Amino acid sequence: MRLWVEDNGIGIALEHQERIFNVFERLHGEESYPGSGIGLAIVRKGVERMGGQVGVESLIGQGSRFWIELRTATMKT
Repeated sequence: MRLWVEDNGIGIALEHQERIFNVFERLHGEESYPGSGIGLAIVRKGVERMGGQVGVESLIGQGSRFWIELRTATMKT
């Protein structure tokens, strides 16, 4: 299952898309876009601990589509 979250922001260049999931990795200064730069890293770590993956699709000037993919749960009997 894949959950998508979209925005209509400035977009992220392809060469920077992996960097945004690193702790405290910011592409712009806090004066331009507030935040600590840790949110997406926390999301990635949590999802990976559950056996899932995260990613982004983005184009400059057209916004971004972030996705979270989790494994299908199985019932133990």
